[in-house]
Amino acid sequence: MLRKVGYLGPRATFTHIAVQTMFQRDEHLPYRTIPACVDAVVNGEVEYGIVPLENALEGSVNLTLDYLIHEKRLPIVGEIVLPIRQHLMVHPNHAKEWQELTTVYSHSHAIAQCHKFLHTTLSDVLLEATTSTASAAQFVKEHPEQVIGAIANELAAKEYGLHIAQPNIHDYNHNTTRFVVLHRSVQQDTPFDVHDGYKTTLMITLPSDQAGALHQVLSAFGWRKLNLSKIESRPMKTGLGNYFFIVDIEQKMDDVLIPSAIAELEALGCTVNLLGSYPYFLIK
Repeated sequence: MLRKVGYLGPRATFTHIAVQTMFQRDEHLPYRTIPACVDAVVNGEVEYGIVPLENALEGSVNLTLDYLIHEKRLPIVGEIVLPIRQHLMVHPNHAKEWQELTTVYSHSHAIAQCHKFLHTTLSDVLLEATTSTASAAQFVKEHPEQVIGAIANELAAKEYGLHIAQPNIHDYNHNTTRFVVLHRSVQQDTPFDVHDGYKTTLMITLPSDQAGALHQVLSAFGWRKLNLSKIESRPMKTGLGNYFFIVDIEQKMDDVLIPSAIAELEALGCTVNLLGSYPYFLIK
């Protein structure tokens, strides 16, 4: 059965590549913003929503985390990890003028990921942030009279008919982005058939009046030999010094270890919310 899958658009974003890879037989619907994509899942417009959660170089996508925590709490039912390859592209009319660009457009994360190239090769060029790498490529396509460029992926170059002037301008080859798959309900089949492993993600709020609480939280996982691949603090938005923690455990929710760790944390006065226990897939 054809499923509707929403993603952070427009077409040819890195999110779109992740969707094309893992949901090949489904209908793909782009949304302009992360909240719009999340809302589409909540409202039943799409069955799944795919949004970026974390980049290996730039860290967490705070808008995704904050919207899921503070606005629309949806379970995470899958994760896709995609290698990020950034290219400098121009309109074909200016294929030989790429070193004379006046402005380079891209998402702020993409610009940051290509700092070395921009600093050494295009140091005098104005850098302009856009809502996505694909929207930057689209802007270049729509302004053929301007000697401007975009930083985006290979799919964007094909989608918008641009010339890749300089491929692979990213600073680090191990750059990857995590995309989470959201659904209205936890009780459903896994979103894709193949996977490389499982994760369980918890949101933990510490008791406000207990010294050493974070150490006790880590100990609850440590002595059970539960491997944590991530622990990150985010503000509660209730005042200075008030934080919650996002914890990724490198295994599927079981019947003993993780539930007993949660019970221990709650006995310490922590509040624990399960954000998802889900398969992840590494795109090569």
